[in-house]
Amino acid sequence: MIKPHGSEILNPLFVADETARSQLIQEARELPQITASSAAAANAVMLGAGYFNPLTGYMNKADALSVARNMRTTDGLFWPIPIVNIVADPEAIRGAARIALNDPNVEGKPAIAVQDVEGIEEISDAEMTEMVTKIFGTDSEEHPGVATFKGLGRYIVHGPIQVLNFSYFEHDFPDTFRTAPSIREEFAERGWDKVVAFQTRNPMHRAHEELCKMALEATGADGILIHMLLGKLKAGDVPARVRNDAIRTMVDHYFPPNTVMITGYGFDMMYAGPREAVLHAVFRQNAGCSYLIVGRDHAGVGDFYGAFDSQTIFDEKVPDDALEIEIFKADHTAFSKKLGKVVMMSDAPDHTKEDFVILSGTKVREMLGEGVAPPPEFSRPEVADILMAYYQTKSA
Repeated sequence: MIKPHGSEILNPLFVADETARSQLIQEARELPQITASSAAAANAVMLGAGYFNPLTGYMNKADALSVARNMRTTDGLFWPIPIVNIVADPEAIRGAARIALNDPNVEGKPAIAVQDVEGIEEISDAEMTEMVTKIFGTDSEEHPGVATFKGLGRYIVHGPIQVLNFSYFEHDFPDTFRTAPSIREEFAERGWDKVVAFQTRNPMHRAHEELCKMALEATGADGILIHMLLGKLKAGDVPARVRNDAIRTMVDHYFPPNTVMITGYGFDMMYAGPREAVLHAVFRQNAGCSYLIVGRDHAGVGDFYGAFDSQTIFDEKVPDDALEIEIFKADHTAFSKKLGKVVMMSDAPDHTKEDFVILSGTKVREMLGEGVAPPPEFSRPEVADILMAYYQTKSA
């Protein structure tokens, strides 16, 4: 199986030993405390789950700026997006060598991690602007990721962490949330050495289903990891619980047995387009995947990125030796009326737009809200039923 990124073995930061973890939870109650942002809490979950291997905690300002500018830390580790704990007001933890980070997304705000504070550094407005421009390709606050990142504050609290739990993800998604080591273990149990990862924050329609099958066949992989984001999304996106039900139903009905693992990870969507696509590759390698499907407008939002920017970044800005995982590049896929099947549009040069079944996301949402199922060439009927129930409840 493929090696983790940056090390021979995974180094998840979750404290697995129950006695040690209980002692840390007790210690956290006595430490100076600060409520983390949702973004920092999600970073803690990803660090704890081994997805952000080989990082040992939150980056300092020099590393954050270096990663934003060059996709490398100051000591040369390839990394695409700063992993930071940024706060608005650090006064409660000034002078503390060790602090508790409380979870903003769980009732009662329990400690999610204990952090050794190596420093608290202020970010200037110019540095923040540079950082977001490099990460997101824009500093416009109309971009939801930019607005979130700029709103975190101006103080980087850096240092290693020990993770105490996986926030609400284990409780709310017990059958779906998985850590990187547990995914690797299941691959081994299934006898899978080569795996294709499919990233999604949306329900899967026919085009996504067929894309996974195309990638499986083209790469000769042993199986597919459907790996869905379970954290916070922008307004209008389908909630994780609905998406989870829809994807499981689709796989049960339309994939051969033992070809798919359905899992999820605890992270908030950044909508950072190309940079987030590279981050997706890093943590799929840590989860044991040999390939990541990168399609049209991967991790994008609105019109902030070109349709295939998230593919070209791997050719233009990711050094050949930076990652072991390979990218399966996908064109837009759609049902061909001429051929009677889903194809990559680039593989059908004799087609016009009218030869494909193409529906906008807005049109699909309107249809679902009105109780009208999209055509079966676009969406499996079992999936459409789940989505119609959600949109009709939402509009009631």
